[in-house]
Amino acid sequence: MHTTYILFFEKLQKFYIGFTSGSVLVRLQKHLMSKSGFTSKAKDWTIVFTESFNEKSDAMRREKELKGWKSHVRIKELIVRSNVNNE
Repeated sequence: MHTTYILFFEKLQKFYIGFTSGSVLVRLQKHLMSKSGFTSKAKDWTIVFTESFNEKSDAMRREKELKGWKSHVRIKELIVRSNVNNE
C-alpha cells in the first residue's frame, strides 16, 4: 500500500504534502527526527489527511497534484471533506 499524506504545523499554519510506501506513522517520526529540510523547522507536525493507493505511481501522482494546488483554502477543503466522509 502507498499513501499520500498531508502534515500540518498549527503554529505556523503550514502544510507539508508527501507520500510513503510504508507506514505513515513511521514516516511522521522520520520527519520529526529530521535535522534538515522543510519539516525539520518544527517538531509538532500532525497528520491531517491520508489517501491510500495500490500503485506507487498513483500516490506520487496525487502528491504532485496536491502540491500543485498551492492553495491553503483548497487543501483545507479537501481535509474537511475527507473527515466528513470518514465519520
